[in-house]
Amino acid sequence: MHFHQSPTTYVGEVMIKVEDLQRSIEFYTNVIGFKVLEHTESKAVFSADGLTPLLTIEQPKGIQPKQQRTTGLYHFALLLPSRADLGSIIHHFIDKGVRLQGASDHLVSEALYLADPDGNGIEIYRDRPAGEWNWNGPEVEMASIALDVEELLKEGQATPWSGLPEATVMGHIHLHVSGLKDTEKFYTEGLGFEVVTRYGGQALFISTERYHHHIGLNTWNGVGAPAPAGNTVGLEWFSLMFSSEEKKLATVDRLTSLGSKVEWVDGYYYTYDPSGNKIKLV
Repeated sequence: MHFHQSPTTYVGEVMIKVEDLQRSIEFYTNVIGFKVLEHTESKAVFSADGLTPLLTIEQPKGIQPKQQRTTGLYHFALLLPSRADLGSIIHHFIDKGVRLQGASDHLVSEALYLADPDGNGIEIYRDRPAGEWNWNGPEVEMASIALDVEELLKEGQATPWSGLPEATVMGHIHLHVSGLKDTEKFYTEGLGFEVVTRYGGQALFISTERYHHHIGLNTWNGVGAPAPAGNTVGLEWFSLMFSSEEKKLATVDRLTSLGSKVEWVDGYYYTYDPSGNKIKLV
């Protein structure tokens, strides 16, 4: 999991808004397998290791259902330490009667897809060893082919499910955006990411230190899709983890020079991509 530690810039935590806090707590603990780090009247913070926050959910006053055909969260992705762990969670989902939205072999990884009770998208995956990824110059080969569920189930038999493994991290985030040209400039020139895969003119995947992707960006909700209203279910922010304070401040300077909005709120810098997706710089 060296792609999620210094010197890499990576996604550390995601914060989303939900309609029913208690319903979501039950889902994220009993179905996904998180531990609760903090629980207040309107917010809960989740961890895999009992120390590191990976997901925060909040029920704001007057919250409205998720808006369709907008920018924002496509899914956040939890990276498990091993293939056996992925097989184990499939057994768990079968036992719980959990309905998946999809399952794919992406060549670089194997992944399951589902949604929380509010429709927030979730991916749970394991990486193949980086030495098995096929690079064509600066681009890594990715695809979406059938997942070998039978082999995963066999591999998971020896690992009884007891919640998310402690070494689980926030592997990546995938966002709906309104257009790719300005978005690519913001994330590459502003935040320092590199494009590693393009899907035609509809999606691109970016990373640092040659990971297959720390962030996915797509226009599948339509070019020019509007940002959702602020009081609706969905993404509040996601954090980017920098290797040093100096690197973070240099990023703030670059963003400011590009004309991007940067705010200082409660001890943190926040910025917004061209589609209004909010990013916490840590």
